[in-house]
Amino acid sequence: MKAVGYKVPGPIDGASSLVDIDLPEPSPTGRDLLIEVKAISVNPVDFKVRRSTAPQDGTWKVLGYDAAGIVRAVGPEVTLFQPGDHVFYAGSITRQGTNAELHLVDERIVGAKPASLDWAEAAALPLTTLTAWEAFFDRLDVNKTVPGAAAAVLIIGGAGGVGSVAVQIARQRTDLTVIATASRSETQDWVKTLGAHHVLDHSKPLVPQIEALGIGAPAFVFSTTHTGDHIPDIVELIAPQGRFCLIDDPAGFDVMAFKRKAVSIHHELMFTRSIYGTPDMAEQGRILNEASAMVDAGKLRTTLTDRLSPINAANLRHVHALLESGKARGKIVLEGF
Repeated sequence: MKAVGYKVPGPIDGASSLVDIDLPEPSPTGRDLLIEVKAISVNPVDFKVRRSTAPQDGTWKVLGYDAAGIVRAVGPEVTLFQPGDHVFYAGSITRQGTNAELHLVDERIVGAKPASLDWAEAAALPLTTLTAWEAFFDRLDVNKTVPGAAAAVLIIGGAGGVGSVAVQIARQRTDLTVIATASRSETQDWVKTLGAHHVLDHSKPLVPQIEALGIGAPAFVFSTTHTGDHIPDIVELIAPQGRFCLIDDPAGFDVMAFKRKAVSIHHELMFTRSIYGTPDMAEQGRILNEASAMVDAGKLRTTLTDRLSPINAANLRHVHALLESGKARGKIVLEGF
């Protein structure tokens, strides 16, 4: 089968950073589904792994953690799906990825593809939807109020892949005032169309912008990118006893600055459940099914902003470079081999 992989981690500008390859077709066992991949999207985790992680035993490392496709075969323990089902999912970071014609995935982290979306539109959603959903409801516990705080969430990086779906989920599934950040006119407009009540410019100090809203100190902050640049502002603007969640990896992050306010700090990694096979691993399939229903009801829209074809090394190198530049808006999807 066709796939895209690498053997040596490194920068994207080298011809060997991502390579078109042929691999044996996998066979499903246990609770695995064999998926015919129709479309994939690219996330920051793809380039982070590509830059740092060597494949085991000199084999090819195949990236890709978002996919939409068709179930072609099932393992003997599968109960939730059958061949022919249309699905979408975010995969596992501990297994070979979705940049391949055929892919194995545990049925517990798979959802039914939204019927109203095409393959590319659906592939844009799983990883970011799971990340935002878990951040709000499993980490920040946004349905539990913070005494004296504004019932508001600040989403830093509102125009990116995670931010774009987080704004929508916050509007549709909570009563919070949604404050999102974006620094360019086109990304600010994008965030407004997704439903943010207020849009701030994260290239400027955030504290005075929050104060100018006149709503008080937000109970919640969800930072999706460049968190290290905003730590002093977050410390100052968040409400006492507020809750702060981040998904990136700021260097030298000192949590002690938050102690005076008794702010709780939460990391969100949507791969945790599949890495450790947690007892609630099937929660991800439930979330994706709920999100799928929201899409089909017109309450959640795809965050796809650009699509490329086919799925090959050249196109993936282009998208990796664009994401690493930090200038991407929404999600970029590749479709077809």
